[in-house]
Amino acid sequence: MNTALALVPAPVRAIGLLLAAVLLEWARVLELRTTPWPALTLLLGGLALCLLSLGWSPDELGLGRSRLPERLLGGLALAGILLLPAAVRWAGGPALAPPFALAAVVVSVGEEVAFRGAAFVALERAFGPAVAVVGTTAGWTAAHVLSHPLQFLPAVAAAGLLLGAWRWALRDLVGPIIGHVIADLAL
Repeated sequence: MNTALALVPAPVRAIGLLLAAVLLEWARVLELRTTPWPALTLLLGGLALCLLSLGWSPDELGLGRSRLPERLLGGLALAGILLLPAAVRWAGGPALAPPFALAAVVVSVGEEVAFRGAAFVALERAFGPAVAVVGTTAGWTAAHVLSHPLQFLPAVAAAGLLLGAWRWALRDLVGPIIGHVIADLAL
């Protein structure tokens, strides 16, 4: 971890990191309402979220290389679960244009790295695993308040809880990233 950040008490650092992720998401959504370059805004927003992981090692974030085939398979399983509600009501639809598909991937990866990567590790170290799972779920749900209809937020929270529980139980961020990317591309 960055030595300057090490001077900040762990609970303050953890809450600050979670708030920074939520505020970055809100800023991206608000910018999307006025920008003539939405794909670029999405890309930059996803990259900004990834920057919140600076100072954490890949292993701390759950991005190590051990058991990679199982973790990739787990990501496919998570995607299947995340897509179940949409599959029930799906009536077909257009695929995303390539710039928006790339942007959806970057935003999905950024959200996972920020919330279930860096914020999760910080909250877990400061408060324990239950607060890490619930806190990242609450932060992630709050981050989607400006971009999703109110009636969709319980599904966002359920997805966040599933991904957070996976992150805690398996010490893995690869599966949530794969599941989130596939779900966002399919929706």
